Amino acid sequence: MIKFLSKMFIKDYTNYKDPHVRQNYGVLCGSVGIFFNILLFTFKLIFGTITASVAIVADAFNNLSDAASSCVQILGFKLSGKKPDPEHPFGHGRIEYVAALGISFLILLMGVELVKSSIKSLIHSEPVTFSITAIVVLVVSILVKAYMYLYNHKVGKKIDSVAMEATAKDSLGDTITTFLVIVSLVASKFTSFPVDGVAGIIVGLFILKTGFESAKETVNLLIGVAATKDLAEEIEKELSKFHNIICMHDLVVHDYGPGRMMISLHAEVPGDKNIFDLHEEIDLAEYTLSQKFNCQTIIHMDPVDLNNKDLDEFRQIIKEETQKISPNMSFHDVRIVPGTNNSNLIFDVVKPFDCQLSDDELKETLFTNIRARAKIPVMCVITIDQPYYEE
Repeated sequence: MIKFLSKMFIKDYTNYKDPHVRQNYGVLCGSVGIFFNILLFTFKLIFGTITASVAIVADAFNNLSDAASSCVQILGFKLSGKKPDPEHPFGHGRIEYVAALGISFLILLMGVELVKSSIKSLIHSEPVTFSITAIVVLVVSILVKAYMYLYNHKVGKKIDSVAMEATAKDSLGDTITTFLVIVSLVASKFTSFPVDGVAGIIVGLFILKTGFESAKETVNLLIGVAATKDLAEEIEKELSKFHNIICMHDLVVHDYGPGRMMISLHAEVPGDKNIFDLHEEIDLAEYTLSQKFNCQTIIHMDPVDLNNKDLDEFRQIIKEETQKISPNMSFHDVRIVPGTNNSNLIFDVVKPFDCQLSDDELKETLFTNIRARAKIPVMCVITIDQPYYEE
């Protein structure tokens, strides 16, 4: 259905990275979601009232909240597609994340209300009327919600949308909770125990779990997260194609919304090469990464002295001493500034998050061990960096 509608209403519908195509997919899927959820709400409310089932009625209002979530989704896609302006030079893409957070809050609110109403039904339980018709309605609901999960998840992956992923998770949770409602209805035929109220509480807890997970994921994006290891490795692979780029470090990924990523990094280059040739190669590397990852890229050159034997020896010492502390520890930007009594050995260390030493303890340990092995008197000037990707 979604594929048919996208062919009808979305121009160039397979160009998922295009901002207009993304926006149109968000609006289309949100509109279909509103239609399905209003339909399910209506039927569940009618049959929930007939059968006096608090679980069915609660599930109906959950669908109503899902319709509201779809409205928020559409609004988020519309606003996030606005062009950059003087106050927002990087665009409005993060509004989509705000919309996803709003959807998560609506899910959490519904979960709280459902748990409250279910607890009341346990205290003041009423008999539930078993109905084959109601079971059929709920089975149809499961099929519809399963379909909604599939198309939201599939399209969400294609257009890289956290808002649609949040909606997909909600739909998946609904299939589970509706199944529990069916179980409670069937059980009510064989026992007087208030299974209906217990099922309502379980449904509410599932909804709360879904809302919490969606909110956590979205808040992480709004706060800012490190680059994934896969992305860092892909960037390194692209840079390895350039002859004069030795390695990279200090990678920072700024996420301003889907399709609005900015990458900055430091690239070590030979210090004895022509500066104009190096600059030309760095420009080409920036262009290559920008095209590959659909982003803006800034690369800072760090010249490295490859012909200094003392530096080679110190690099080996630093490598051995850092590995003793942690196999995941790395270093970069090693250089020597000669002095009258001592030379300054300057370098950066990337400290893993699981390292138990404080920054000062790490500096002191490295300084003591390196100085003990050095052939010339040195003072270590060490900068502690954090890993630039998720470990």
